[in-house]
Amino acid sequence: MSVSTFSSQRVQKTAHNLAAVGLETLERFIQPVRILREYQPAYLRFDMIAGLTVAAVMLPQAMVFAFIAGMPPVTGLYTAILGSIVAALWGSSRQAQSGPTNTHSLLSLSVTMTVAATGTPEFLAAAGLLTVMVGIFRLLVGVTRLGVLANFVSDAVIVGFTAGAGVLIAINQLPHMLGVAIPRGSGFTGTLHQVLVHYADIHILSAALGVAAILIILLLARINDRIPGPLIAIVLSASLVALVDLDAHGVQVIGELPRGLPPLARLPLTDWNLIRQLSMGALAVGAIGLVQTTSITRSISSLTRQRVDSNQEFVAQGLANIASGFFSGFLVTTSFNRSALNLQSGARTQLAAAFSGLFVLIGMLLLAPYAAFIPNAALAGVLMVIAYRMVDVPEIKRLLHGGRGDALIMLTTLIATLLLPLEFAVLLGIVMSLGRYILRTSAPQVVPVVPDENYKHLIYQPDKPECPQLAVIEVRGDLYFGAVDHVEKRIMAHMRQHPEQTYLLLRMQNVQVIDISGIHMLEFLLAAYREAGGDMYLVKVRGPVYERMKNLGFVHRLGKDHFLEEDEAISHFFYHVLDPAICIYECDVRVFSECQNLPRPAEHFPIPRIPPTELTFPVISPQALYDALRQANPPLMVDVREPREFRLSHIPQARNAPLSRLLQHLDQLPRDRAIVLVGRTTRRARRAAALLKQEGFENLILLEGGMLAWEAADLMTAVDIAAWKPS
Repeated sequence: MSVSTFSSQRVQKTAHNLAAVGLETLERFIQPVRILREYQPAYLRFDMIAGLTVAAVMLPQAMVFAFIAGMPPVTGLYTAILGSIVAALWGSSRQAQSGPTNTHSLLSLSVTMTVAATGTPEFLAAAGLLTVMVGIFRLLVGVTRLGVLANFVSDAVIVGFTAGAGVLIAINQLPHMLGVAIPRGSGFTGTLHQVLVHYADIHILSAALGVAAILIILLLARINDRIPGPLIAIVLSASLVALVDLDAHGVQVIGELPRGLPPLARLPLTDWNLIRQLSMGALAVGAIGLVQTTSITRSISSLTRQRVDSNQEFVAQGLANIASGFFSGFLVTTSFNRSALNLQSGARTQLAAAFSGLFVLIGMLLLAPYAAFIPNAALAGVLMVIAYRMVDVPEIKRLLHGGRGDALIMLTTLIATLLLPLEFAVLLGIVMSLGRYILRTSAPQVVPVVPDENYKHLIYQPDKPECPQLAVIEVRGDLYFGAVDHVEKRIMAHMRQHPEQTYLLLRMQNVQVIDISGIHMLEFLLAAYREAGGDMYLVKVRGPVYERMKNLGFVHRLGKDHFLEEDEAISHFFYHVLDPAICIYECDVRVFSECQNLPRPAEHFPIPRIPPTELTFPVISPQALYDALRQANPPLMVDVREPREFRLSHIPQARNAPLSRLLQHLDQLPRDRAIVLVGRTTRRARRAAALLKQEGFENLILLEGGMLAWEAADLMTAVDIAAWKPS
């Protein structure tokens, strides 16, 4: 193939991939067409009932969430309308419901109040700009298919942050419920201190309305949790204000809401200094929203068995926030409570959530004049109940008893939420969650394994002895750049502790990913074991990992024959790799099932331990030995393998003198004639030569490569029982 043809094919392939990506991206934006095309008329009744039910809950919630965000109540309604409709039409979950939420309202206040004073036009503009920035971030995550990153944030972060946010909301609403005027932005401890200092200024009527709202919601919830308690509490308190004229007695009310569609906001889109100031908060809000959306949609899909596309959900959340920001709203995200209510109310498709937004719009247009009588204290009472329910005490107890890591992340996030700016608290929790993941994956278990009692499974049994020649080590994690140092250190430490184990079998069924750092680590281990006179083998290598090894040249370097099947690996070692002299004469642990039929060392003449020495012996190649045997004065060949091995295959002129009997019959061996010692490899023959050297034999030669090399050279072998027995 010519260079030009190859380049042309590369260009065509790249163009094809780009076209596929572009088509997939386009499909994410035409989701409403797909929803409407697949819609069935039979769904309409169920979706409208569910939409009306959710709207009855969301309408008062939207106003109280605007209260949390430091925004006018009407902006909460705008957020509910736009967030519900846009997120529903571009989402993939049929029951997920989006709009303003308690945590995101608090986040909006925490981030925006750092750049502008609440209640000012600058504050509203900054909140809108923050919302658009968060929308762009989530949209980009969805389009680039990076939604998987949300999976790396622990649920402990969400539990801790939500609990902390609940406490903050409750503390921040105390002044409104008690009718006490204190500076906004005093923080957790500052607000609590101000309330205690001004306890004498508590407005009794306001406090009574707030407490009454709380009692009404709790009572109705005990009767039936599907009764819209917050809506009823707000309607009753507003009616009482209107009938008794309580606003004239110092009860603060929200005032009449404007009528009309959400207006287009004037946002400072070119104020780069403001964008820079909001960027850290936008990143934190965007990240926590991704995690919330993922956890909520997955919880719902586990009940409905619907396959949810997380990236499509992030696109929907991005578009919903952009729309909300441009049309006078604030932050949008998925609501767990309203999504659960949507599911319980019989929602069949995404249009149920869209209908809820339309019903909120209708309710706003019809009820706007009456909102003037809604007391701030009653809204604060509603928020107190919501804040209380945000603290998931059973889940917190589970985390505290479930493990040190999750408990630490949860508590740190909770405390940071109370004491630090919320964006930093969120990022701290996320960083801790990712750090814990990295630490856990960077230190996978690397354990030696041996057979169980039935020789069916290889398991970690630290109290059971290992094979003297073979280290079987299991790597329980990925071999990526963050983990290879730990894995290498553990295996090398094991090698130093067991220097006699010159062979390594790595079990890799738990290795899902390997990168170039992992390949380099395996190459280092391979060199270390081969320099020690042994070798390395792999078993249970997954397909993608093997392909990566192949592409990076490691398969060629190691050898395809070094990738073994699980059921045949130990047998291969026993019959083709390990030194049978050690198995028979020196090993008394009998680790594998293949070892059980071997005679015990005590049944043989004990072979003295030969420490490593500087002794070297001349070697002769198989072909040279074959030629020498045809000469007039051939050397004496002594095969030091066991009789079983000798009978299966041996050099015709060889005499069998097993290593265990060699020292018993030294007087049978000539001292004036060259002796060629033959083993399966040169290992046993070298041991025999060292023993004979100690006894004064000088003319000793080793068959280079042993019988394996002789057979590989395709030279003549004999198969019989003519074993030489010294007289």
